[in-house]
Amino acid sequence: MHRFVLPYLWPILTGVLLAALLLFAFPDTLPNPFTNAPSTTSQAPTSPLVNVSDEVSSRPAPETRQAAPLSRDQGPASYSSAVSQAAPAVVNIYSSRIVERDQHPLMSDPFFQQFFSGDDATTHQRMLSSLGSGVIISHDGYVLTNHHVINGADEIQVALRDGRETLAEVIGTDPESDLAVLHIDLEDLPVIEIADSADVAVGDVALAIGNPFGVGQTVTMGIISATGRNHLGLNAYEDFIQTDAAINPGNSGGALINPDGALVGINTAIFSRSGGSQGIGFAIPANLAHSVLDELVTQGRVIRGWLGIEAQALSRELAASFGLRTPQGVIVAGVTSGGPADKAGLEPGDILFSVNGQTVLDARATMSNIASIPPGTTLPITIVRGGERIDISLEVGERPLIPNAPLGERPKES
Repeated sequence: MHRFVLPYLWPILTGVLLAALLLFAFPDTLPNPFTNAPSTTSQAPTSPLVNVSDEVSSRPAPETRQAAPLSRDQGPASYSSAVSQAAPAVVNIYSSRIVERDQHPLMSDPFFQQFFSGDDATTHQRMLSSLGSGVIISHDGYVLTNHHVINGADEIQVALRDGRETLAEVIGTDPESDLAVLHIDLEDLPVIEIADSADVAVGDVALAIGNPFGVGQTVTMGIISATGRNHLGLNAYEDFIQTDAAINPGNSGGALINPDGALVGINTAIFSRSGGSQGIGFAIPANLAHSVLDELVTQGRVIRGWLGIEAQALSRELAASFGLRTPQGVIVAGVTSGGPADKAGLEPGDILFSVNGQTVLDARATMSNIASIPPGTTLPITIVRGGERIDISLEVGERPLIPNAPLGERPKES
């Protein structure tokens, strides 16, 4: 039997091996749905902000102090001058809220209720307090801190390094960047200078100033471990500075400064399995904090571009199932009814291949880029549907406000 099969088997095996060799040697010969498709390179026209509320605040943007560029020629032997310059502008924040205290289970029994008056039987209240830090950013009393430091607070007290204390007013919060702006009414306030956080480099010395565990203002030193950290699940929009300067609970909202005493970031969270510092801390870059500050003060909210889609990363397996050779683009997992994408005809299952002529490689980075586009701008996008490439233009909307949006599964907060 084998003698009759072998003459037919060898040509088949030879053909299969030859085909595999050709595929490895000439991969470009494979069909690609995007090879001959026209590319979209036109730039989106700019237009002024639209859909802005009629009740726009008349407050001017805070007058902040810009720091000079950091000199890296020679490091100082001591950082006391930097601390002396920045530390007075870092404040302790004590927030408190009233919660209903759970009554004792026996109080629900009518037999025990007869021994108490009506007032005693009512639900009692108790005060919950938390602590954090903040940074005085302008002479007119604006203070930057974290949203999670003051979230849900009924009363916020700010204590300065010089011993003064006062109640603070919440100007605005932005849960999606975990930033908040407070206002205090005091004279002769110390103000921190703001550095250009785009100039921060890995290896730069960094000092963290805050109120860890409520022990009082504390300064720790480390270096910049990384920049541009994202995909951490901390916030909707992430571009963190990572540092190994010790950051602990109570440091949230405090300052991360350079050796000149200028603000490079707002400390926001740590990665820890023990609850204490393990050398992995994260700070919101000063440039992002500054832009959020200006919008919260002048607009009362942060205005971001929005398409109304839920994007999902495109893995190699998913790309193969859609007939794509490489995992370029993101999958449209959901479309908000009545949103810009819905009006433009996008559907769940579409692949968002390019935005404004730029190929989409990362879902989170693309959403951040879209957030920076002014609402009302006409935006060209390219999608892939059923293996066919389709060019669409849509009008960017304004991202809806989510006052108490959850921050997601985050590393241990500072």
